[in-house]
Amino acid sequence: MKAMAVKTSCALFVMALGTAAYAETVVPMKGQTPEQIQADTTACQAQAKSAYDQALASANQAAAQSTTAASQPSGGRVRGAAAGAAAAQVRGNQYENYDKLNSEVQQEYRQEQAKDAAVAGAVVGGANQRQNRREQQQAQQQSTTAAQSAEAASKQAFSTCMSGKGYTISP
Repeated sequence: MKAMAVKTSCALFVMALGTAAYAETVVPMKGQTPEQIQADTTACQAQAKSAYDQALASANQAAAQSTTAASQPSGGRVRGAAAGAAAAQVRGNQYENYDKLNSEVQQEYRQEQAKDAAVAGAVVGGANQRQNRREQQQAQQQSTTAAQSAEAASKQAFSTCMSGKGYTISP
C-alpha cells in the first residue's frame, strides 16, 4: 500500500514539474525517487526540445526551398502599367520617321501606345501579384505543418526518453 502511495505521489509530482505541457501522465516503474524523477524529466524535456528544434528547422528549411516568398505583396498592377508605358515610349523612339511627324501626332501615338502597354502591364502585374499571394499562403501553410510535425517529434522524443528510463507514459 505504501509503495502504491509513493508511486501515485511521484506521478503527481512529475506532472507538476512540467510534463503537463505534453499532456501525459508519467508513472515511475522502477521505484525512482522524486529527485530521480525530476532529473529524468528535466533530461527528457531537454531531449524533446532538441528534437523539436531540429524538426522545426528541417521543416522550415524544406518549406523555404519549395516556395519563394513574394518580395512585393502589393502594387503589382501599378508597377506593370508603368513598365508597359515606359516600354511604349522606347518603342516609339525606334522608328526613323517618328521624328518627322508633327508633335501632336507623336504625342497621340505615344499616348495610344502607352495606354495599350499599360493595360497589358497591369494584367501581367496583377497575375504576378496573385501568384505571389498564393506562394505566401502556401509558405504559411507549410510553416504551420512544420510546427505541428515538430510538436509531434517533441512528444515522441519525450515519451521514448522517459520509457527508456523506466517510466510508463500515458496520454
